[in-house]
Amino acid sequence: MAASVAAAAGQLRRAIRRSPPWRGPGRQPISSEPAPAQASAVRDAFLSFFRDRHGHRLVPSASVRPRGDPSLLFVNAGMNQFKPIFLGTVDPRSEMAGFRRVANSQKCVRAGGRHSDLEDVGRDLSHHTFFEMLGNWAFGGEYFKEEACSMAWELLTQVYRIPEDRLWVSYFGGDPNTGLHPDLESRDIWLSLGVPASRVLSFGPQENFWEMGDTGPCGPCTEIHYDLAGGVGPPQLVELWNLVFMQHNREADGSLQPLPQRHVDTGMGLERLVAVLQGKHSTYDTDLFSPLLNAIHQGCGAPPYLGRVGVADEGRTDMAYRVVADHIRTLSVCIADGVSPGMSGAPLVLRRILRRAVRFSTEVLQAPPGFLGSLVPVVVETLGDAYPELQKNSAQIASLVSEDEAAFLASLQRGRQIIDRTVRRLGPSDVFPAEVAWSLSLSGNLGLPLDLVELMLEEKGVQLDTAGLERLMQEEAQHRAQQAEPVQEQGLRLDIHALGDLQHRGVPPTDDSPKYNYSLRPNGDYEFGMCEAQVLQLYTEDGTAVASVGEGQHCGLLLDRTNFYAEQGGQASDRGYLVRSGQQDVLFPVARAQVCGGFIMHEVVAPECLKVGDQVQLHVDKAWRLGCMEKHTATHLLNWALRQALGPGTEQRGSHLNPERLRFDVATQAPLTPEQLRAVEYTVQEAVGRDEAVYMEEVALALTAQVPGLRSLDEVYPDPVRVVSVGVPVAHALDPASQAALQTSVELCCGTHLLHTGAVGDLVITGERQLSKGITRLLAVTGEQAQQAREVGQSLAQEVEAAAERLSRGSQDVVEAQQLSKDMGRLTDAVDTTMMPQWQRRELQATLKVLQRRANTAIRKLEKGQAAKKTQELLERHSKGPLIVDTVSAESLSVLVKVVRQLCEQAPSTSVLLLSPQPMGNVLCACQVAQGATPTFTAEAWALAVCNHMGGKAWGSRVVAQGTGSTADLEAALSTAQAYALSQL
Repeated sequence: MAASVAAAAGQLRRAIRRSPPWRGPGRQPISSEPAPAQASAVRDAFLSFFRDRHGHRLVPSASVRPRGDPSLLFVNAGMNQFKPIFLGTVDPRSEMAGFRRVANSQKCVRAGGRHSDLEDVGRDLSHHTFFEMLGNWAFGGEYFKEEACSMAWELLTQVYRIPEDRLWVSYFGGDPNTGLHPDLESRDIWLSLGVPASRVLSFGPQENFWEMGDTGPCGPCTEIHYDLAGGVGPPQLVELWNLVFMQHNREADGSLQPLPQRHVDTGMGLERLVAVLQGKHSTYDTDLFSPLLNAIHQGCGAPPYLGRVGVADEGRTDMAYRVVADHIRTLSVCIADGVSPGMSGAPLVLRRILRRAVRFSTEVLQAPPGFLGSLVPVVVETLGDAYPELQKNSAQIASLVSEDEAAFLASLQRGRQIIDRTVRRLGPSDVFPAEVAWSLSLSGNLGLPLDLVELMLEEKGVQLDTAGLERLMQEEAQHRAQQAEPVQEQGLRLDIHALGDLQHRGVPPTDDSPKYNYSLRPNGDYEFGMCEAQVLQLYTEDGTAVASVGEGQHCGLLLDRTNFYAEQGGQASDRGYLVRSGQQDVLFPVARAQVCGGFIMHEVVAPECLKVGDQVQLHVDKAWRLGCMEKHTATHLLNWALRQALGPGTEQRGSHLNPERLRFDVATQAPLTPEQLRAVEYTVQEAVGRDEAVYMEEVALALTAQVPGLRSLDEVYPDPVRVVSVGVPVAHALDPASQAALQTSVELCCGTHLLHTGAVGDLVITGERQLSKGITRLLAVTGEQAQQAREVGQSLAQEVEAAAERLSRGSQDVVEAQQLSKDMGRLTDAVDTTMMPQWQRRELQATLKVLQRRANTAIRKLEKGQAAKKTQELLERHSKGPLIVDTVSAESLSVLVKVVRQLCEQAPSTSVLLLSPQPMGNVLCACQVAQGATPTFTAEAWALAVCNHMGGKAWGSRVVAQGTGSTADLEAALSTAQAYALSQL
């Protein structure tokens, strides 16, 4: 028996760290009375059990897009929406503040970020990027371990009828390193419920101690595991339900302190529970997935799904089934919740998921075009009743998936051709060139994820030049950093000699008018056409003109025309790629374009020979360009809004923008107030909400000279000059009698812009600083970033309000007051550093400054009162003499020092040393030497002698010192203190 338990323990440890593939025989019949067969019935039974039998309130699932939590890409656990309760920051006026016992089924996504299962999906029978987490919670000590364990056992064994001999449990076995004792209470609860001791196993903190993050609420957890083997051979254990008992708080210094209120937080994966109840070997064999797998089979004509893994899965057909089924669920749920595939953060992760699904469906399952979108109704049918937002947005989800699928299929086909062609040219020991792999991923139009490129090469048995790829990634990261905060960089430029040569040869300036050739389709998407051009000149990195460049060479490229926007007017350069006409499978990545004397220099990496006279086609990175257009139109609205708020004399002094953010420098008489910042944002929001047309037209420069209100910088403008007008046609805006330029944004600008303001989405000023007297630099974000910044700001505002409420209630307890002061400090750090509206940051900073002062004053008052009480107790216990050495309870070193000082004030001829044992095993030490003591007797040496004995450290002066240590034998430490002092007196 011991051997089997040991084997089970080993299996359990592996199961905790990474769920093993589900395999082996199906479960034995668990009851003559059938358990809930359908997943929807399993979910309903869970919710009904906690609502009807145990008085829980049912709350809907939160969106998978985190609200006001910048630490998460997606909601990845049921407890995410309840973080304000766990952290004590919940708005006391909110509905959530009244939660006591709650249950729900939460939509969760684990892909990207700290918790990601994306790479495992499809490779085994149990991992998912989207899953449902069944959970029940008890807040503020509503109930704790005994009730939570009893409810879980009742549900599993009496409602779901799982045989008790198939269930194992684990509990926290303690951690000597942190002084945490074993959770024997949980162990004894399970034993009292009838679980045999042989199936109650203990593990350490890695397996059975749950933490929210590096800091915050945490505690031991106990887990219920299911034995897949059912007594046939060694146990095969998989985790079924995790019950977390939040009773500690991880402090910033790593220590653990007890929480003022204890909570229960449980989570059980619906997919795994359904597999157990339906007697399936895999979560993919349940009715949550079987309709999808059947639809995939019908839609693709691939062989039926057989649930194979590893080498048995020939052609990886079954892996493809699992990937597509999982990913379409994730895509549908995320899009319904407002997260669409994009270029950064969670949208970028979703883009990667979609493209992974497209590749497996087309290349492995041979799915027809548009196939992924056809699966959306199946997802809606299986999950729509539980999550109505899927039904509401089903048409939008299917449309978006189909559009992205079509775009990626074109990129994938071209990428496959490039890879095949490159591999054919490699020698037996050659690695795949990093530059080619990078070219596949560099463009937003192709946009193949690098991990997908590596996977495609792995299938061909070809190794990628990972070192070279890492170098290119670092260069790109540096380039992005430079664009985020641009500095003067020396790229490939035409010097005076090169420009003179071009002019001497009569080469006309580059025609870059095609950069304005884009249109808005009826569905709201922008369409950017490619541009045909001829190579006029090539340059090496040192600026030497050459007739051709070779493979892998970094060069400058001059064309007769281009659709690339060269960096100017504060707008970042376009990027993208070009191909030679008639040879579409060789990409020449274009990193940037710069204007030099009317000529546009394209910085290119040449994977093959390129020569003067070649005909090429240019493709801009659509996502990058669109990001710049969004930010540039937002910059114009910001400029106009600043003039509305600060007066017509307000002048722009510079700007820079890229897809991530915009920077705007403005001349002001004084720093902007929070009210002005807020008013500026509101003005921009109004213009965005009206979705006004953006008119752009080239006009004679002379026509703009006398237009009142038209904005321009102190620059040399071309003639004709491009005028950008929001909401008013350019001709009307330029009519001096119309005064239109005083009522809206009208500017001279060569940049690329949106065609309607609505696509800006939102604008939030996130930063502000004085560059010099009278010049303010503003930083701003738009769109989804702006929305997230507002949500974060609102969340922090609620936390500050809750902290103020706690402070106003007052406290009679030093520990509580100190915790409140720590919370103020944590909030201050968050407000100082988090991306949020700047006006709100300034208001919260001012509020927190006042609150922190009040909190510190309250602490000092409480500590002084507490110290006085303890001083009197010690004076009553000790007769007058030259020495007091004793222990006293004190919550902090600050209180202990105050006790020592008050003792010495009331007994000036007495030297005092006090020790205070702490709950986590530490011992605090403070001492003061009487003024009349011998010169050799110093407080610092006294504290050092005692703290060294306790294995700690000490610091201080001749008169007063303090320190810390750790010991289980306080009497020995006191004897050391007594002996040292007597030896010096």
